[in-house]
Amino acid sequence: MSGRLVLVLLLCLYLTVGSVQGQGSSQDAFIIQYLERRLSQMEDRLNQCEQKTVSVTQKTYDLSSEIRGYLSTLSVLRSEVRNQVDSVSVRVERVERELEYLENKIPPQTDIEIEGALLEQQIQAAELDQLQKKAKIIVANDCRTALSQIKSLKIVKKAGDTYGSWFKDPTEGSAKVYLLSGIRNNTVLEYVSLHSFTERTTTPPVKVVQLPSDWQGTGQVVYNGFLYYHKADTPNQILKVDLLNGTVVDSTLLPGAGRLPVYSLNPNTYLDLAVDELGLWVIHADPEYGGNLVITKLDKASLAVEYNWDTQCRSRDAEGAFLICGTLYVVYNTRYGGRSTIQCLYDIHDTIHSEESPVMFFPKRYTSHSSIHYHPVEKQLYAWDDGYQTIYKVETRRNDQVTAE
Repeated sequence: MSGRLVLVLLLCLYLTVGSVQGQGSSQDAFIIQYLERRLSQMEDRLNQCEQKTVSVTQKTYDLSSEIRGYLSTLSVLRSEVRNQVDSVSVRVERVERELEYLENKIPPQTDIEIEGALLEQQIQAAELDQLQKKAKIIVANDCRTALSQIKSLKIVKKAGDTYGSWFKDPTEGSAKVYLLSGIRNNTVLEYVSLHSFTERTTTPPVKVVQLPSDWQGTGQVVYNGFLYYHKADTPNQILKVDLLNGTVVDSTLLPGAGRLPVYSLNPNTYLDLAVDELGLWVIHADPEYGGNLVITKLDKASLAVEYNWDTQCRSRDAEGAFLICGTLYVVYNTRYGGRSTIQCLYDIHDTIHSEESPVMFFPKRYTSHSSIHYHPVEKQLYAWDDGYQTIYKVETRRNDQVTAE
């Protein structure tokens, strides 16, 4: 269309020019030049208009394609929503049927009240039973012994890894010595006596006991011929193994234990078992109690929990602990190694208080302990001191004497 218009305009221009030339007027020549410029401007504007028309047409086409895509997507979403609504409807119908079934099965309100009262009676009976067990533990023995001094140090031998534990069976009449090297192993070395342990060539030869599973940490004990230890790869399982044949005779899970190391300076030990005049104990740290230590009394036969005591002794900077007559003594040190000290104690009888007791120092040896076990008959501590098996002689007094001082 613009081409035809240009031809018409040129024809008119030609005729006009011919007429003007015939007249030979200078004024008419100026008018012709002006018309030429205006025609050129009009042609440029027409070209721009045509380009914009093409651009708008293309944008309209693109917008139409995009809208068609959105419509297709909305159609798919509408189908999915319809399917989900149908699924929810089916579930609602199922829930309604289950609620109707439960309504028919729920007992009357009076039965619920009776069951609630019975449950409350059972809780009260359980609490009373726990208090009776606690009282029984406290008065079971005339155990009024308290630690007053760590007298001397004897280095017995150097054997095994840097970390480990060694001890004697505290059962009266037993002289056997046991060595458990490392923080994870399944081999126990049994010696007939301390003399046999110290000899270069043992006679009779050492007995090797293979356990059914690895132990974790250095908190094992032997009591009356049975080994008690924390089973590796479990948070809080304790095994009781008969050392005559290496078989598991019982096990238990200690509630709330095993969530953090019992001593911050022995990060691989999560459960530390101990024996004193009152029997078998477990020491562990409770994160819900500020990381402080908790002591649990176990029945040595059934491994049933008899009672728990929350202590004020912190696990931070602790390297070990032991019990004497139901009193927990916690040993502290530094992460660089140093002179070990007892800075906190907890007495289940409530006759000795930590703030009234002086700090007790171990004999000078600037290393650290990976395990400390008390022997209630010999009144000695069996410690694993940086790979050395050591014995500490301890001095004890009656509780009333300690309090009086």
